[in-house]
Amino acid sequence: MNKKLLISLPGYAALAALIAFLPAIFPGNYSLHILIMMGINIILSTSVRTINLTGQMSLAQGGMMTVGAYATTLLVINLGLNSWIALIIGGLLAALISFLIGFPFSRLKGIYFSMVTIFLAQMIITMTQELRGLTRGSQGIYNIPKPDAIGIPGIFSIGILKPTDFYYLLLVIIAVTLLVLYAVEKSRVGLTFRGIQQADSLTESVGVNNTIYKVAAFSLGGFFAGIVGGYYAQYVAAIAPDTFGFLFAIYTIIYMVVGGSGSFIGPIIGAIILTLLPEIARPLQQYMPFIFAVVLMLIIFFMPEGLVGLPKKFKSMSKFFSKPRKEAGTEDHA
Repeated sequence: MNKKLLISLPGYAALAALIAFLPAIFPGNYSLHILIMMGINIILSTSVRTINLTGQMSLAQGGMMTVGAYATTLLVINLGLNSWIALIIGGLLAALISFLIGFPFSRLKGIYFSMVTIFLAQMIITMTQELRGLTRGSQGIYNIPKPDAIGIPGIFSIGILKPTDFYYLLLVIIAVTLLVLYAVEKSRVGLTFRGIQQADSLTESVGVNNTIYKVAAFSLGGFFAGIVGGYYAQYVAAIAPDTFGFLFAIYTIIYMVVGGSGSFIGPIIGAIILTLLPEIARPLQQYMPFIFAVVLMLIIFFMPEGLVGLPKKFKSMSKFFSKPRKEAGTEDHA
């Protein structure tokens, strides 16, 4: 086993224990809701970073969440499908739509691709509003059933009913998401993603099919957004077409950039801090979009690497101030 990994195992174990005991440290449904929203934002910010690894900036995560939420809900309510199977299908449907839309537009770059993803998200919202017979339109769907019990019926089963149960379920989803995305990033596929981001014409010249890799990243990000959308619908027990609007997608990008898009842990840090910020500055709630914009601009201008680069900056500053200074008036003589 890697010696460095072995040394850090106690730290990882302590962190896992702390996360598991957070509901006991911060009791109450409201605190749990904040923790759950933080977890959802972590999944979304890390999934959109995977798309960004290929040089594409997606604003469609809100739309993919809407797909996952409605697909999961309608499969459970209308067809009586098991909620866990419906959740996976919701994620796969979001991935399929990402594939179908991403394939013809994958050659678009920068703002042009982002514009397509905005139109995609808005198109999904409009469709859910117009298909009233299926989605109940702008009225939304309420009293969504809780997830089915986990286990063997009649022998052993665990129901997902309380906010605490949803918290621990989300921890499992977060763990799977981060493990998959980290494994992809550290694989040859992730290396190719970064190559496309840095010089897509060069990777194409050596035989790499850029389109396949870009669409794969877009579909993977869409899958996890769809999963978390279905989870959110079951947690809140209600869903409406405008639940995940344009501002929601913008916030997801801000979490990634503020935390640091160059590091895997960056979006996680950004999601945690910026989810807590509105709660800390609750009197300024109505100005929060402006506050987020100011934070984003400060990060872009003064810390392009994001909050994840703070330790490095502090270290360089401490070295600067610890350098010995020559006394005024003294000179070196040969």
